[in-house]
Amino acid sequence: MRDLLSGALAAGTLTIALFFFRFWRQTNDRLFVLFAVAFALLALNAATLGLTDPSNEFRVAIYGIRLAAFLVILYAI
Repeated sequence: MRDLLSGALAAGTLTIALFFFRFWRQTNDRLFVLFAVAFALLALNAATLGLTDPSNEFRVAIYGIRLAAFLVILYAI
């Protein structure tokens, strides 16, 4: 069940990233491309967490991807 939810979250955030990318191509506004990058990083984070074993100690390092996404959002704002 965890794998299914992680996959759905990854697909949803990747869809949002594609919408922001489309808006960036229409307006050439830097905010949209940075939001697209941030949501793509969040999709990568969800997919990576869904594919790794929950007992793996390396999972803590994967949350660095989420931190990078939030830092990109802060920089964009």
